[in-house]
Formats: sequence, structure tokens, C-alpha cells
Amino acid sequence: QVQLVESGGGLVQAGDSLRLSCAASGRTFSSYAMGWFRQAPGKEREFVAAIRSGGPTLYADSVKGRFSISRDNAKNTVYLQMHSLKPEDTAVYYCAARLGLSMLPSDYDYWGQGTQVTVSS
Repeated sequence: QVQLVESGGGLVQAGDSLRLSCAASGRTFSSYAMGWFRQAPGKEREFVAAIRSGGPTLYADSVKGRFSISRDNAKNTVYLQMHSLKPEDTAVYYCAARLGLSMLPSDYDYWGQGTQVTVSS
């Protein structure tokens, strides 16, 4: 069982940066691939980025070059550094865990409660 708690969301202006954190419980954090997803009002949950221990990463085209995912296995934490934020990045951001890298929300077994990111124009 893995419990995930996101933090770091907030209200920012377009062009600003923000770093989200996701703290995981459990002793096997390093075994899990970690993903970030987001869901805007009225839209489906969409993939943002994912990372596996050892470094392989995946990014959605919409965030490539602006967002960076990283993890610290010693702290059981995964991060999402977001730069050059746009109003269309506004959403609730969720972290999730599974064994193996994937871009599909349905593949993930564990989810956090989400943190709101709002980008004003």
C-alpha cells in the first residue's frame, strides 16, 4: 500500500514557476514509477509526466521544455518543477504510483488527493 500526499499548489501569474511535491509512504517507494496528472474542470484527467527510479522520464508534449519531473528516493518524494506557466496549465494536479512507467491514468494503482494550480493571465 502506498499513500501519496501532494503539496505546493497555488495561485500564480502566467510566466511564473511553481514546484509541486508528492510525499509517499511505504518502504518500497524506489520500486514504483511515479506520475503526475492533471484535471481541469469539465475535462478528463491527463498525463503530465512520469519517472522511474534510475531516471527514465516521460512528458506530455504540452509541457515538454517547461516542466521537469524528478524524485528523491531517500525522501520518498517526487517533484514537478513547472516553469513558464500558462493559464491552460490551470488544473488539479495529482501524483500517482505504479510498478512500471506509463502515461495512462488507468494503469496507476495509487493516487494522491490532488493540489490546485491556478494560473492567471
